[in-house]
Amino acid sequence: MLKGTPVELPAMLDAREARARRQAELHAAHPGVVLVSFCLNIPGPVKTNDLLRQLFDEGIAEIIKQLTISGALCLAHEEVHAPTGDEALLAVTGAEAAAIKTTMTALEESHPLGRLFDIDVLAPDGTKLSRPVARRCLLCDRQAQDCARSRRHSVKDLTERISAMLLEYYHVE
Repeated sequence: MLKGTPVELPAMLDAREARARRQAELHAAHPGVVLVSFCLNIPGPVKTNDLLRQLFDEGIAEIIKQLTISGALCLAHEEVHAPTGDEALLAVTGAEAAAIKTTMTALEESHPLGRLFDIDVLAPDGTKLSRPVARRCLLCDRQAQDCARSRRHSVKDLTERISAMLLEYYHVE
């Protein structure tokens, strides 16, 4: 199981609403931009700890690197670090939303822990772009959404797998 401060569902719902407000504020402050929203996809009550924060920091650095390579310019970058999880919002110009989504999906697919990345791309009109290919479950070959919806795997099994992935990647014993 992941160690850290557990959070309850109401706090997670409040964090989601706050993120949506921040997204709307960034769109209002920077009309016509694409928003990149980044957090980690961590099931269960513990949403952040030292290793997850390290992964978040690595993820945001890689996102910025990929945006720069693609010719995009980041006009604003905001981060929130709370028990409900680490979050980043970037207001981006200089590239089309679909191209940015393709780049971010490639990052999620290519990084060794990219399966834990949750990178959303919102078009200038606020529309969230979908992934072209569904994610695979952490524990089996089925679609992640199907497993989550049916609760095919326990939170304990999922968080144990995530812990093992983090410990292996960061060479922690």
